[in-house]
Amino acid sequence: MELYLDTANLDEIREVASWGVLSGVTTNPSLVAKEGRDFRTVIAEICDIVDGPVSAEVISTDRAGMIREAGEKSGWHENVVIKIPMGPEGLAAVSVLEGRGIRCNMTLVFSAEQGLLSARAGASYISPFVGRLDDIGVDGMEVVSTLAEILERYDLGSKIIAASIRHPAHVIDAALSGAHIATIPYKVMQKMVSHPLTDRGIEAFLSDWARHSGEKG
Repeated sequence: MELYLDTANLDEIREVASWGVLSGVTTNPSLVAKEGRDFRTVIAEICDIVDGPVSAEVISTDRAGMIREAGEKSGWHENVVIKIPMGPEGLAAVSVLEGRGIRCNMTLVFSAEQGLLSARAGASYISPFVGRLDDIGVDGMEVVSTLAEILERYDLGSKIIAASIRHPAHVIDAALSGAHIATIPYKVMQKMVSHPLTDRGIEAFLSDWARHSGEKG
């Protein structure tokens, strides 16, 4: 299972990339706006840090606009993947773009039905939003597992990106449910690497070593 970071903050990306666990990055208009910088510049700098897929989302709502934007953004770097929102216009745009060799990430997917349509349109990646589904009382991981079974049974080539991850357990559940990728907020990634017993263990080892060194001295 691959781990992506869901952010447009370069400091966060550099830190997690230094751990050797980062396979890609997803962004969205909200995350980029939060940084207050030029979109193209941010994406280019992310691509310099991470040698993997970097999702950049369109803001157009009609297929012609999506296709036009995608053509421009895909030229920014060979690792750029175009995020397209789910819907009739999005499906049509993905079908055209994937036919032109432009990889797409169908975003804002909330059901297995939407995921199946995305796969049939040819989307390289499909992003079910598990956290937002949980928020309304729907089991987000059930959508992931159902979609994973469909993709495998019919040998559809799309990869599932579990998105809207809210806590570390979501990441493990996504892995067990068949997601190929989880895209994770920085704060959740920090929680994944930390454990109080690890901290206590390090403190105990250092304390024992200091006492040992003192006794030898």
